[in-house]
Amino acid sequence: MSFLPNIIFAIVLLIGVGFFVKNVKKIIRNIKLGQDVNRTDNASARWKNMALIAFGQKKMFTRPIPAILHFTLYAAFIITQIELLEIIVDGLFGTHRFFKTGLGGFYTFLISFIEILSLLALVATLAFLSRRNLLKLPRFTKAEMLGWPTKDANLILIMEIVLVTCIFTMNGTDEVLYSLGKSHYEGIGSFNFSISQHLGPALFGGMSESTLHILERVGWWGHLVMVIAFLNYLYFSKHLHILLAFPNTYFADLNAKGKFDNLESVTNEVKLMMDPNADPFAAPANPDVVPAKFGASDVQDLNWVQLLNAYTCTECGRCTSSCPANTTGKKLSPRKIMMDTRDRLEEVGKNIDANKGVFVPDNKSLLNDYITPEELWACTSCNACVEECPINISPLSIIMDMRRYLVMEQSAAPMELNAVMTNIENNGAPWQYNQQDRLNWRNEE
Repeated sequence: MSFLPNIIFAIVLLIGVGFFVKNVKKIIRNIKLGQDVNRTDNASARWKNMALIAFGQKKMFTRPIPAILHFTLYAAFIITQIELLEIIVDGLFGTHRFFKTGLGGFYTFLISFIEILSLLALVATLAFLSRRNLLKLPRFTKAEMLGWPTKDANLILIMEIVLVTCIFTMNGTDEVLYSLGKSHYEGIGSFNFSISQHLGPALFGGMSESTLHILERVGWWGHLVMVIAFLNYLYFSKHLHILLAFPNTYFADLNAKGKFDNLESVTNEVKLMMDPNADPFAAPANPDVVPAKFGASDVQDLNWVQLLNAYTCTECGRCTSSCPANTTGKKLSPRKIMMDTRDRLEEVGKNIDANKGVFVPDNKSLLNDYITPEELWACTSCNACVEECPINISPLSIIMDMRRYLVMEQSAAPMELNAVMTNIENNGAPWQYNQQDRLNWRNEE
C-alpha cells in the first residue's frame, strides 16, 4: 500500500502529459494545412531573433511598465519549473525535497529565489487583473475582446494566483513542520526560506501536526495539478505563445518590412511578355508552378508560418492600438485578423477530426464569414502592426494575401482602385489621360 501514492501520481502525470501531447499533435496538424514556404535560410539571424525577441523579450520593452510586469511573470514561470521537477521526482520515487540532499545550502537559496519571484509574479498578476478589469485599458475593451477572450485572460491570471498560493502553502507548512521536527525528515530544522520562514509561522503556526501535513499535501498536489491543468488549457487559450513564441520568432520573415512577395507564375508571365525572343504559343516550362488559386480566401491558402502566427497571437492588442486605420475609427483590427484566422483554423481542424482525417467543404471561408473586405481595404499597409508585435507576428501578410484574392480572383477591388488599374492598363499611368494628352498642362496659363 505504501506505493499507492506513487502509482496515483504517475497515473495523473501520464494522463496530463498524454492529453497535452495529443493537443500539440492537433496544433501541428492544423499548422501543416498551410502552404509550404521556406524559412530555413540565414540560421544565425533566426537564432538571434529568437534569443533577443522570444527569450529576451526585447520588443516588449517599448512599453516599460507592462514589460517589467510581464518579465517578472516570465522569469517566475521559467525558474519555478525547478521546483516542479523536484515534485515530479518526489512523486515518482516517494522522496521529499529530493534536491536538498544534493544541493545542501544552495537549495535554500534556490527555493528562496523562487519564492521571491513567485511573490513578484503575484504582484504582477494582480496588476494585470487591475489593468483589465478596473482600469479597463482601451485595447482590452475592443469588440473582439468581448466574451471569451476577456474570460480567458482573467482565468489564466486566477490560475496563476492559485499556483502561487499552492507554492507558499507547501513551503510555509513545511517550514513549520521542519522547525517542529515533524516533517518527512525529522529533526532537520528550518530551511529559512526567504518568505516562508516568516509566512509559515504567521499563517500556520499553532496548527496540529496532522493539519499541517494535510495542508502541505494540498499545496504539493495543488502545484502539480495546476501545472497540468494549465498545460492542457493552453490549447484553448491565447497563452499558447508561452510555447510557440520561440518557433514563431525563429521562422519570422527576415525581409525588410514592406517587401512583398511576387507570385512566381505571374513573374514568369511578365518575363515572357518582355522577352522579344520568346514564343508566346510555347507550352510553359513548368506548368506545376501555376497556383490553383491567386491569393487566399481560406486558411488552407495561407502559408504555414501565417497559421503559426495565428496560434501564437497573445491578443495583447499592441498591433491594434498602433494601427492608424483602427485609431481613426475604421473597422480594421489587426488583432482580430489573427484571432479570426485562428478561430477558422480551429473550425477546419474540428471538421477534419469529425470526418476521419478528411476536410469536408462546409460552405464557409475565412474571407467574408470571418473577415470582411471592408476590414481588408481599410489597411494602409504601413506595417505598424508588424513593428509593434512583441513576437514578430505579421497580420499584414494575411491581409495582403486576401486582398490579392479579391483582386486577382474576384475582381472585387474598391471602385477607386479598379479605376487606377484600368488606367494603368489602358494609359500606362494611374491617371485617366492618354499619353498624348499627358503634358497638356504645360500649355495652360
